[in-house]
Amino acid sequence: MAGRKSNAVKAAEAAKAVENDPKTESIKTEEKKTEEKKAASTEKKEPAKKTAAKSTTKSTAAKKTETECVIHVQFAGKSYAQDELMKMAKDVWKYDLKQKAGDLTSVVLYVKPEENKVYYVMNGEFNGDFSI
Repeated sequence: MAGRKSNAVKAAEAAKAVENDPKTESIKTEEKKTEEKKAASTEKKEPAKKTAAKSTTKSTAAKKTETECVIHVQFAGKSYAQDELMKMAKDVWKYDLKQKAGDLTSVVLYVKPEENKVYYVMNGEFNGDFSI
């Protein structure tokens, strides 16, 4: 029985023979190249996914609309909404200043309830006041 080899020894010798076989070496090299190509292609695809995610986030942020804001000024039992004050300012622009409605590009209003007045600056050059 001393001349017999155990199955474990035979398996180890067979594994060494396969490792040292030149045909096996070329197969292993090809397998490594294939794995490297797969890894490289996966790495290339992942940044594209990240870029797509970033562009989606940017476009979502660009699509957001501004928050609507409505201001009401209340004093001495009176109440004026932002829209009402803006309409009054447009009327001043059109009738008092005798300007075209389409020429009005910017309006800044300063409400002073204690004076019952609204001070305005229109298009950065016309200023004055009107009573409320």
